[in-house]
Amino acid sequence: MSHQKIAFSILITYVLMQLSGAVGPIPLVFLFDRLGYADPEMQAVGWWIFSSMLAAVVIFFYFIRKDKTFLKPLGPKPSSTAGVIGWGIVGFFMVLFGQALAAGIEQLIGIEPGSENTALFIKIAKSVPVVVFAIAIFAPILEEILFRRILFGMLLPKTNFFIAALISSVMFGIIHFEMSHILLYSVSGFIFAFIYYKTKRIAASILAHMLLNGFVVLVQFFAEDLQKFAERYGQVFITFFN
Repeated sequence: MSHQKIAFSILITYVLMQLSGAVGPIPLVFLFDRLGYADPEMQAVGWWIFSSMLAAVVIFFYFIRKDKTFLKPLGPKPSSTAGVIGWGIVGFFMVLFGQALAAGIEQLIGIEPGSENTALFIKIAKSVPVVVFAIAIFAPILEEILFRRILFGMLLPKTNFFIAALISSVMFGIIHFEMSHILLYSVSGFIFAFIYYKTKRIAASILAHMLLNGFVVLVQFFAEDLQKFAERYGQVFITFFN
C-alpha cells in the first residue's frame, strides 16, 4: 500500500470520526437513559468521543502497518530515544511559552481569553472520566500523524520548513473550530512541526502534544483547588514578608 493511499485512508478516517459526533451519540442517549443516568446526553457524548477516537487510532495503525516505512524518520540522523524524550519535554515548555505569547496578542486585539472548545471537553471529561484518555492520548496521536507526519511531511519536500509548518499549523488551528483562537492553535501547531523537524521523529511531537493536553486537563480539573492553594499560601507569603 503506497504512502499516498495510506495518507488518504487516514484522512478519510479522521473526517468520518469528526462527522460521526453529529449522529453517533444519539442511540447511546437512549441506552444511558434506560440505565438511569441523570444526564444521559453527556454520558452519550463522552463515551462516543472516547470510542470514536480509540477506533480512529486503531484504524490509523491498521493502515500504517501495511507499510512499515510510513513512520520512518523524516530525514537522516534522527534523534535517539533519549533525544525524543528530551525534545518532547522541552517542546512542551516551548508550546506553553508560545501559547502565552499568542494569548497575550489575542487579548491586545480584544479576544477574550479561554477556549470554549477546551472548556466543553473538560466539562464532558468531568462527567465521563475516560474522555481524559481521548484528550491526553488519542487526540495527540491522531493530530500529529495527520497534521505533522502527513500534511507537513508532504509539503516539506516541495516547499521549505517555514511554509510547510505555517500551512499545516493553520490547518491544525482551523480543525479545532475556534476561529477566534486560531492564532493560539496555530502557534502550537508550528512548534509541534518544529519539534518533528528537529528530531526527525514523529514520536517527539506526539509526546510534547500529550504532555500539553495532559497538563491542560490537570489544571482544569483542579482549577478550584489550585486557586484556593494560591490564595491561602499567597496570603501567608505576604504576611510573612510584611
